[in-house]
Amino acid sequence: MSKKLSNNGLYESSRMILAEHREAYNEYMSKTDLKLKPIIDEQEWQMIGVALSESLRGHVKVTLTLYDPHEFKELTGLVSVINTYRKEIKFHYDDDWEWISFDRIVSARI
Repeated sequence: MSKKLSNNGLYESSRMILAEHREAYNEYMSKTDLKLKPIIDEQEWQMIGVALSESLRGHVKVTLTLYDPHEFKELTGLVSVINTYRKEIKFHYDDDWEWISFDRIVSARI
C-alpha cells in the first residue's frame, strides 16, 4: 500500500480546501483572537469621570479608548450628554455622534 493511503495520509495530502471550510476556519481564528477587557479600578474611574465632566462643561475635546473584543478603538470628540441612569454618554466626533456605554470606556484623556 502506498504512503498516501495509509492511516490519514489520503486527507493530509489533499491540497484542496472548500470555501465553507476556509470561512469556518477564519471565523474560528477570529474568535480565538479575542482581547480581554481590562479591569478598571476606582481611581481610574474617577479620572475618567473628571475628563468626561470637563468635556461636558467646558466643551473640551476628550480622547476615549473603547473596548472591543477584537481591538481597542480611540475616538476624539466632545461629550454632550451624560446619562447616569442608562450609564452612557452621547459622544460627538467628526460629523457624527453615538451613545457609548460606560462599560466600553477603558480610558479618557484630555
